[in-house]
This record gives sequence, C-alpha cells and structure tokens, in this order.
Amino acid sequence: MIETKNLSLIPHVPAHFLALMKNEAAYEKLSGMRVAEGVREFLLSASPDFFAQLQSATEPDPWKIGFAIVHKIDRIVMGMCGFTAPPDSDGVVEIGYGIAPSYQGRGYASKAAQALVDFASRDARVRTVRAHTLAQNNASTRVLEKSGFKKCGEAVDPETNAPVWRWEKPVSSRPE
Repeated sequence: MIETKNLSLIPHVPAHFLALMKNEAAYEKLSGMRVAEGVREFLLSASPDFFAQLQSATEPDPWKIGFAIVHKIDRIVMGMCGFTAPPDSDGVVEIGYGIAPSYQGRGYASKAAQALVDFASRDARVRTVRAHTLAQNNASTRVLEKSGFKKCGEAVDPETNAPVWRWEKPVSSRPE
C-alpha cells in the first residue's frame, strides 16, 4: 500500500477487480469498500492488454494491475492508477490514472501520480517515468506538470490512431 496525506493507494486484488467489471455491488461485497460513481466506467475504458493481464493475474501486482485510489476520510474508492507494465530494458515505466468526476479538480490525481513516481523511484530498475495525454492542454497535462513531468514529444496512440503528447520524469539516479 502507498500512503499520502489524504489517499491510500491499495494494490488491486484481481478477483475484486474482475468483480468491479461486473458491477459496483459485487466489488463492494468482496473488498468491503464503496466505489464512487464513474470509477467502474474508467475501468471499462482500459485497453485490451490490461484486461488480458488482469485475467491472467492471481495476486496483486502493482506493475501490471495497479491500485485503487481510496479517499482516507470518505473510505471510498475514488479512482484508479498504476503502471502499464514493469520497467522495460531502458528502465522506463508508464503511468495512468483516473479519478471519479465527483473528486476531480481537488489535486487527488496529482497526488496519486506523484505517489506512483515515488513508488517507481524505489525500484533500482527504473530510470524514467512516462505518461501520455491527449495532444491538448487539459486536466491531465496539468496533473503531470504539477508532478514534475516535462512534455518531450508527440506520438500516435496505436489504439485510437490519434496524436498524443509524451511526458517524462527522470527519477533519482542510484549508485550502480
């Protein structure tokens, strides 16, 4: 688990996550946590690769399945965040995040993104944390800017064929 002042990032249990794909009530029964409106929809919009990883998982894996973002006071799952995969051979990991509409605009996505960077920086394999956004200024670009990411290029999203901006943040160097 990763803790910030207001958030707990709890590694997803695969069975709980699969239950959430069915409906919120099934997730709440298994996990014991309420789910904010819009979280399930964010999950269902994830890539097919993510669903394949989820189906094959047997235990929590922060590099493949990610975290539930839990508001400490409200005790509700208000979003999700995680990595697209473990560090690659160049030491790069990519993050993603989503916050329920009723919790947006309060800095929670920035805190979750920074918590992921902090988590990744504790792994000696990681050199760079990457993210992609739509190729326009929006809430997600502000989240990354607040978290110290720099826009470093453009790419084409292979799933949508739309242009995206690539953002990166180097992590502290470690002795070899």
